[in-house]
Amino acid sequence: MSKLKSRILVVDDNAGIRATLKILLPPRFEAVETVATPKVLISTLRSFRPDVVLLDMNFETDINTGNEGLFWLTELRRQFPEIEVVLMTAYADVPLAVEGMKRGAFDFIVKPWDNAHLMATLEAACHHGKADKQTATPAEHSEMLWGESSAMTAIRRTVEKVAPTDATVLITGENGTGKDVLANEIHRLSSRAAKPMVSVDIGSLSETLFESELFGHVKGAFTDARTDHTGKFEQANGTTLFLDEIGNIPLHLQSKLLRVLQNRCVTKVGDTKEIPIDIRLICATNKDLPAMVRDGRFREDLYYRINTVAIQLPPLRERTDEIAPLAALFIERYAKKYRRNVTAVSDEAVALLQRCRWSGNVRELQSRMEKAVILSENEILQPEDLQINDAELITKEKTATVESLEEAEEKVIRNALKKYNGNLTLVAKALNISRPTLYNRLKKYGI
Repeated sequence: MSKLKSRILVVDDNAGIRATLKILLPPRFEAVETVATPKVLISTLRSFRPDVVLLDMNFETDINTGNEGLFWLTELRRQFPEIEVVLMTAYADVPLAVEGMKRGAFDFIVKPWDNAHLMATLEAACHHGKADKQTATPAEHSEMLWGESSAMTAIRRTVEKVAPTDATVLITGENGTGKDVLANEIHRLSSRAAKPMVSVDIGSLSETLFESELFGHVKGAFTDARTDHTGKFEQANGTTLFLDEIGNIPLHLQSKLLRVLQNRCVTKVGDTKEIPIDIRLICATNKDLPAMVRDGRFREDLYYRINTVAIQLPPLRERTDEIAPLAALFIERYAKKYRRNVTAVSDEAVALLQRCRWSGNVRELQSRMEKAVILSENEILQPEDLQINDAELITKEKTATVESLEEAEEKVIRNALKKYNGNLTLVAKALNISRPTLYNRLKKYGI
């Protein structure tokens, strides 16, 4: 058998493994290099230029967590995307290797390895890397998975009408329903698609950074403001600005956002100059904004400013007919991505999927199918491949009971808030629960 014109770099702190691979690999590959630490990985990549890196997940500085391996995998994929990475891990760390594949690894090898399997995996990685260089094609334009339900069909028609305009859109729905994906689809279909959409997770912004991140600041505006900073509104000039989790904006900061939306100008922190902006605004939230308006926690004028067109994404439990086609789409995507011979999901597995709670909605289903495709040894996924436990399943009778109890609890809380004029201390006392428990209930029901 002739040698492949490919170069392999082995990164492992175990001298015995390096010595073994230095003997095993050269008869099949043109050049093989080994290093004991990832600290020299980047410099070695630049000088050796391998086709494939065989990367251990654990090193002496981070014993048995695999975090260092994930870090170096991420760095390698970022700086050298043309180089394939095969991970090496212990059997107990297979979930860690799965995470590595999600981050771009070609495959993983479990120690102690089978020589034939190791060679076949490295050869496949070499061929795959060369094929990618020769047949690279642009990424798919749309990530939106519409499904086939009547609700999603109606939403799609709305999007096709609204996207070409500059109308402000408010997307609502539970976590994991795909609000950010829908925002990207609206932008993709808009006249502003030539420039990338600018996204802001409002929930991750502290109050002290809110104005600086959104509107920018000038040098010396506050401590640590060592240079001028361009805010997200200015960055989004000429394109789409997506404000995620807009329901998390504190009440006293909402007026500042409203002023910018009304005037279409921003003033950087520490400056007096107004900067005109031309943006298309899309907002999203999992909260009940009308209820927040009624309770005085969200400005009514801001609500109407961001709510020109409202689109509510239904939870997955309300469109179970979409589970099978969505699962099939995810199988096709991840079988191709991870080069797995998985083609479908069995009827029994579909029935099991349709009985799940899916509290994480489409995002949870996507993660479940990705993991199943990676780990399954079956061409057609079976119920056991899904790793679903009984606690994740519900029956129709059980669902009805839970929903009625939740409705009753929400009604009691709302009545108490009304009775005590929003005084949370009195409400908690009347309901005989702690303030932290009350906060959790308010968040749960979007009150």
